[in-house]
Amino acid sequence: MTDQRAWRAKIGVPIPSTNTMVQPDFDDLRPDGVTNHISRITIPNMALKTDEDFDNLIRICEAELGGAVDRVMTSEPDLMVIGISSLLVWDGREASDRRRDEIAERTGLDVTGGSYAVAAALEKLGHKRIAIISPYPQIANQHITSFFADSGFDVKGFVGLAAASPVKIADTTPEQLTGALDEVDSDEVEALIQFGTNVSFMRQAAVEEEKRGKPVLAINPVTYWHALRMLGIEEKIEECGKTLAGL
Repeated sequence: MTDQRAWRAKIGVPIPSTNTMVQPDFDDLRPDGVTNHISRITIPNMALKTDEDFDNLIRICEAELGGAVDRVMTSEPDLMVIGISSLLVWDGREASDRRRDEIAERTGLDVTGGSYAVAAALEKLGHKRIAIISPYPQIANQHITSFFADSGFDVKGFVGLAAASPVKIADTTPEQLTGALDEVDSDEVEALIQFGTNVSFMRQAAVEEEKRGKPVLAINPVTYWHALRMLGIEEKIEECGKTLAGL
């Protein structure tokens, strides 16, 4: 027997309990026959006043991830997508690979997440010189830059908007995001990346890409694109920019 709605695939998606964007974004992106199954990583909606605060938040996410993975595994998913982009860059590429591989071993499934999806898209495009915007404080920018440098990319610019709490990340405005892109964009940058899965940027990315004449990749649709390709599903991701629609 085949699941009536998930006759092609089920995707397990552990996300922070504070995240309000991954679930609606992923459901907007899913093709017929694919279903998304969210599991919440319990974290506090704590104030993020210092770099130490944000590091503590990531360590809590890491400690709680296994439980969220185990819960969503009871739905028998076909792929695991880690829906917190900062966790899969923290401490660099080697540490992120270890986290990914531990979840793969725990579940017996292939595993992806935002950082790996962005890297895969950039490799397919042949772009190495990038700039990144995020809703995070400076410490996160350092870890994200380290991951992409370890992966062979040249990060030419980075702006973090330092949201006041995990829930407040979702309040990041289109104007803030445009301003951050303006700050990091330059002639030497081949592609612009938006990090932070609790920011819904996917349709704004299409507008920014048209305006800037270069790829602008939003983390949630790029992650979903990568998940579909890992499942052998070739539907295009539309309405999130010409670049992603062509991958």
